[in-house]
Amino acid sequence: MDLKYTEQEQAFQQDVREFLQANYPADIQQKVAKGIALKKDDYVRWQKVLADKGWIAPGWPKEFGGPGWTPVEKYIFEEECGAANCLRTVSFGLVMLAPVLMQFGTDEQRKKYLSDIYNSDTWWCQGYSEPNAGSDLASLQTKAVKEGDHYIVNGSKTWTTHGHYADMMFTLVRTSQEDKKQKGISFLLIDMKAAGVTVDPIITVDGMHVVNQIFLEDVKVPVENLVGIEGDGWTIAKYLLQHERTYIAQVPRSKKQIDRLKTLAKKEMYNGKPLIEDSQFSAKIAQVEVELMALEMTNLRVLSKLSAGDSPGVESSLLKIKGTEVQQSITALLMETVGYFGFPYIKETMLEGWQDEPIGPEEASVLAPHYFDWRKSSIYGGSNEIQKNIMAKAVLGL
Repeated sequence: MDLKYTEQEQAFQQDVREFLQANYPADIQQKVAKGIALKKDDYVRWQKVLADKGWIAPGWPKEFGGPGWTPVEKYIFEEECGAANCLRTVSFGLVMLAPVLMQFGTDEQRKKYLSDIYNSDTWWCQGYSEPNAGSDLASLQTKAVKEGDHYIVNGSKTWTTHGHYADMMFTLVRTSQEDKKQKGISFLLIDMKAAGVTVDPIITVDGMHVVNQIFLEDVKVPVENLVGIEGDGWTIAKYLLQHERTYIAQVPRSKKQIDRLKTLAKKEMYNGKPLIEDSQFSAKIAQVEVELMALEMTNLRVLSKLSAGDSPGVESSLLKIKGTEVQQSITALLMETVGYFGFPYIKETMLEGWQDEPIGPEEASVLAPHYFDWRKSSIYGGSNEIQKNIMAKAVLGL
């Protein structure tokens, strides 16, 4: 899509481009470009650079430290970051919890947590899913019983991304049993260093340790760590998930991946000519590009709503569904491009040093791990099947 930028917007675009060229750490850029596993220090280092510039929280209102950008400026920033292979900021504090605290938190909670989120001084994780409550999140059973000035929390959370790095966890707990399972759920902030918190790693199919299972045994949580009021957790959870699902769409990153796909397809040969010249394969690329363009337009409409102070609404489900389907289609085409050079699957290929002497195309070694990893994108943030039900109910009244 070719947007007609004003002179002011063109100047802003150039400012962003020059800033990224001068300040984005080269070693992190190489890791992202090659698909090498990232460490906590990589994220924190880059986020602090953005924080120092005042660009770490494009979606925050100006009163809380946001840059005050227009929807087009936010779009330009994301576009330039995607084109530069920038490491994505970790969403849990900046994109998910911060808007919740701004909307539902107390003044004391905002003062205590927002600054540390902005400066990446506190690392957050999300405690939503449980072993028996994933897409059916309202079935969660982790309990919090109020005793004096504390809640006593017992239960477990699973698929907790970066839980092994986290200082704090925002989580949903059941504070009462009601006739409707969505009732009686509350939103708590839990110190991950508190007594009774245990973090067990889960090694995913790509061989990486990113997610965890969290066990909570008689964990004491101060009552001031309750966000909103007791029993209001489901309302807060839905508000937070709208922001998460919007973030999952990853339009600029998918555009970068399309460029990567085309570059590889120009190198790889099929029947004596570059693969990209094969009509059937080029048609597959064209199809996913069309879907991505439509997704991009929808994403811009949502950005416009957010800038006006509105909630993303049901559009966040649409972005999540289509965004993850596009991501999965691209990774499948990348695997098709390199063929058998994408196998055998060796998890160590995502670690530094393993790509120094690649077999076949330079990028082929990490494509299988990424292909397998992206299968989960249609599940996290609320499975795509559940999102379709949400859209059918909200839009069609079914």
